[in-house]
Amino acid sequence: MEKYQPRIADHLLQEKLEGMGAVLIEGPKWCGKTTTAEQQANSVLYMDNPRDREQNLQAASINPEILLTGQVPRLIDEWQLAPQLWDAVRFSVDHRDGDGQFILTGSAVPLDSEAQKTILHTGTGRIARLKMRTMSLWESGNSSGEISLGHLFNKNSQIAGINPHNINDIAFLTCRGGWPRSIFQSKKTSLGRAYDYYDAVVNTDIQKADEVGRNPERVKLLLRSYARHQGTQASLSQICKDMSSNDHSSLDDRTVYSYINALKKIFVIEDMPAWNPNIRSKTAIRTSDTRYFTDPSIAVAALGIGPDDLIADLNTFGLLFECLCVRDLRIYSESLGGSVYHYRDKDGLECDAVVHLRNGKYGLVEIKLGGDYLIEEGAKTLKTLSAKIDTTKMKEPSFMMILTATGNYAFRRTDGVCVVPIGCLKD
Repeated sequence: MEKYQPRIADHLLQEKLEGMGAVLIEGPKWCGKTTTAEQQANSVLYMDNPRDREQNLQAASINPEILLTGQVPRLIDEWQLAPQLWDAVRFSVDHRDGDGQFILTGSAVPLDSEAQKTILHTGTGRIARLKMRTMSLWESGNSSGEISLGHLFNKNSQIAGINPHNINDIAFLTCRGGWPRSIFQSKKTSLGRAYDYYDAVVNTDIQKADEVGRNPERVKLLLRSYARHQGTQASLSQICKDMSSNDHSSLDDRTVYSYINALKKIFVIEDMPAWNPNIRSKTAIRTSDTRYFTDPSIAVAALGIGPDDLIADLNTFGLLFECLCVRDLRIYSESLGGSVYHYRDKDGLECDAVVHLRNGKYGLVEIKLGGDYLIEEGAKTLKTLSAKIDTTKMKEPSFMMILTATGNYAFRRTDGVCVVPIGCLKD
C-alpha cells in the first residue's frame, strides 16, 4: 500500500473536456487543482504569477480575449482574480469549433456584488463544473481498494477485504488529512500541513473571499466551534452562543452567517444537505444541513490536537472520523455521478450518509469507529430506515453499509448489512 493512485478528478476532467467547451475546477487551496489541470492542458496562463499579475489584470479589463490565446486546452489558473474572463471564455467557446477549449481553476467563488456585475452569463451549456477535494484514502495510497462503492450498487455482490489499518493509523490519517504534498512527507512533517492551511485561512484567505476585513481571532472561534459541531445540524444560534462564551464583543446570527459564507466561498466548509425520501409514515423529515469541513484535518487544526488526543477522546475521534468518511464518500460518489446526503426525522432516526446516484439507486451508510456494540447499533438504524422507505414510490436501497475505522475484515452480514473498514474502500 501507500502507492500513489491517479486522482479520481483526472478522469472526470478528461470526460468533461470531451463533452464541453470549458471546465471549471473548484476546490480548496492545496488540494491539487492546478496540478490536475496542468496534466491535461497544452498551454497555461497563471493569473496570480507575481511577475505578470498586474499586466494580466490590465489585459483582462481592456481586452480579455488576448489572454485566451494559446494551444487548447488552455488552462487559466486562478481565473477569479479577473471575473470578466468568465464571459470571455463563454463567448469564445460559442464561436470556436470543438470541445475542450479551456480549463479554469480557482480557490474562491467570486460572489461579491462587484464580481457579479462583470459576469453576465451563467455559462450553462458551455462551462462544466468539477469540484475537487483533498485526496481520499484510496488516492493517497492508504486504502487497499478491495471494496468498490460502485460494485456495491450491484445488489448482493460478494465483498471481502482485509483492513490494513489499526486505530492508531486512522487517528494519524484523520489528523494528516488528504493534502497531496503531505503523503510524500514524514509523519511529523505531514501533520503540520493542516496547521499551515488553517493559519492561511485565518490570517489571509478568508479576507480575500469577498474583500471584507474579518477578525482573525473570531475566525478561530468559529472554526473551533464548527469543529465541535462536526456531523450535527447545529443552528447558527447554537454556533453563535458557543462562540460568544469566548468573545466578549457583540455577536449575532448575521455576523456568524457572513463568516460561514466566506469560509464556504474558499471551500473550507462543505455542509451536507438533507435527503428527502418517500416514507411510508407521515414522519416529518428534518431539512437542516449537517456541518462538515472539506477535510477532517482542518477540524483537528482548529481544535489544536493530534493523533494521541483523538485516541484519548473517542467521542471527538468519532466525529472527526465521520468527516474523513464523508470526504471519501463524496469523492467516490462523484465518479459515479452521485451525491451524498444525510437523513434525520422528528422521531430521532438518523442516517449518517446516503449515497444517491442520478439513476435513482441509493445506498444507506452508518459511520462507526468500530466494535460489536456500535456495529449492531448502526445495523439496527439502517434496517429501521430501510423499512420506513415506501418502495412503491422509489427503489429499495441497493446496499446498507457500516463504515468503520477498526475491524479485521470487510464482509456482508447474514442480515445483508455490509461492514467495511474505510481502509478497504474505493470508488
